[in-house]
Amino acid sequence: MHGKDKKLLSNDTIWDVAIIGGGPAGMMAAGRAAELGRKVILIEKNPTLGRKLLITGGGRCNVTNAEYDNRKLIERFKEDGKYLFSAFSQWSVKETLDFFHKRDMPTKIENELRVFPESNKAQSVWNVLVGYMKEHNVTILSNSQAIGIIEKDKTITGIRLKNNKVIVAKNIIIAMGGTSHPETGSTGDAYSWLKKLGHKVVEPEPSLVPLAIKDAWVKRLAGVSLQNIKLTVFQNGVKQEIRSGKNKIKSALGSKILFTHVGVSGPTILNMSRDVGELLKYGEVTISLDLLPTLDYSALNLKLQEVFRENDKKRFKNCLGSIVPSSLATAIVELSGIAPEKECNSVTREERLLLVNLLKAIPMNVEKLLGKDKAIISSGGVALEEVDFRTMSSRIFPNLYFVGDILNIDRPSGGYSLQLCWTTGFVAGSSAARNFQNTE
Repeated sequence: MHGKDKKLLSNDTIWDVAIIGGGPAGMMAAGRAAELGRKVILIEKNPTLGRKLLITGGGRCNVTNAEYDNRKLIERFKEDGKYLFSAFSQWSVKETLDFFHKRDMPTKIENELRVFPESNKAQSVWNVLVGYMKEHNVTILSNSQAIGIIEKDKTITGIRLKNNKVIVAKNIIIAMGGTSHPETGSTGDAYSWLKKLGHKVVEPEPSLVPLAIKDAWVKRLAGVSLQNIKLTVFQNGVKQEIRSGKNKIKSALGSKILFTHVGVSGPTILNMSRDVGELLKYGEVTISLDLLPTLDYSALNLKLQEVFRENDKKRFKNCLGSIVPSSLATAIVELSGIAPEKECNSVTREERLLLVNLLKAIPMNVEKLLGKDKAIISSGGVALEEVDFRTMSSRIFPNLYFVGDILNIDRPSGGYSLQLCWTTGFVAGSSAARNFQNTE
């Protein structure tokens, strides 16, 4: 059933499980609870479900990461991983891929074990989730904004809608997401409700977000991407530590960086953005780009000598194509300070050595992190010590559950955020259904 129905909104109807939020975690939780035979309603403020899901991964949807070793998978969630063992032992990458494959959605693995639908369309993922709910008769109430949850005697009893109607339910799952991409409905409404109920909420900030760069040459390269580069973060000339899994590292070998009309993006940039944001609070930050990380300074110097010999009569501006991508050559010439029309055989030793240093360390001066509207996810949310991850239930209200981005879990780019949605959604849906059984 879809839309608003007077009987459906009657306070006389008592639902076994009610979910607020029709994103990936909410849809998984709803389908799972209904699969176990419960009467389930999903409440969504938008006219349609999964708006953010449909734009994730540039519309391709990075379903998960094909890391089957749970210990290694959990390490990618940094310090927060210690909370996740129980949940991931119930539902992890294998179960996720089995779920989609059994529902006729084949997948493929790309760089860094990122898993995408073979169709390259997020719509394929959406179709599976909506089909899953339909198969098990989940009632979907769209165009309906929840404005609060109702508590009585340490039990959550219902959900208040904007039209002052109340959805009465035995168990309630909060799947309202964080604050990234607010245009999709993720506006963090639940945080204020949960604070009033006594839950600790870590104030959300943009996470996994592109960077704005001050340098004009960066913006002129909008649309250009580079593979196999190395990035190092500096503040006041000093290397700064960024994080990868459990380990602190000083540089990041990245598979890809993407230049945008305001700065830089891509997996490596996204994964270091939170650390860069912290550093910006204390001073200026520069990211050094090494275009040729497999060559040390000496080897690159020899390579340049060889290129200049082979192209001795060519103009300098026309001889860099064998070393750097042609899309980047104009910017390199500009940054080098070497006259573009100078013949290669006239480039001095000093100029060549300066060029070596430039190719190994092109500075990009960070202006700021972009805002919530550009963030892939937001950090912050319900404090993890207040959640029982065996069931995803609140430690204050046993019939209240949290899934997906509402949780204060830091995660990298690469399919980990959606895997968290599938895992927490499945566990919460299963637990809510069983909690109802225990009250019978």
